[in-house]
Amino acid sequence: MTKIDPFGMVDIADKESVPRTAEAVGRITLSKETIEVIMAGKVKKGDPLAVAEVACIQAVKRTPDLIPMCHQIPLSSVDASFILGEDYVEARCRVSATYKTGVEMEALTGVSVALLNIWDMVKYLEKDEGGQYPSTKITDIRVIEKRKGK
Repeated sequence: MTKIDPFGMVDIADKESVPRTAEAVGRITLSKETIEVIMAGKVKKGDPLAVAEVACIQAVKRTPDLIPMCHQIPLSSVDASFILGEDYVEARCRVSATYKTGVEMEALTGVSVALLNIWDMVKYLEKDEGGQYPSTKITDIRVIEKRKGK
């Protein structure tokens, strides 16, 4: 039987606070028609990229609520950006803080939630006749850069 140790969070009390940055990226594959609707500003729920940007920032700030062993980090900045391709949207999230532990999980959480919000806003365009999503997918979520120190 596995028991959760109530003191399982890593003790960082003796670590020095230093500048830290992490950037994560991920993609959602969509139909070319959906990309055209996004570019034309005709998505029924509004601008999915604007909503995804706000969702990304909110998610970064809520990371310790979602990932139990993450420390609460005093964030310096969060930047979300998007690239539209022919059949995808790429989301990027860059997070910075001066603290005792890194911000990779925050960047990954931000990208993940941004992509989920895009899916939510365009799902009516992506469904097939049976209500399924035959080609919509979120992929390649990863940390592409991590910096520690000056």
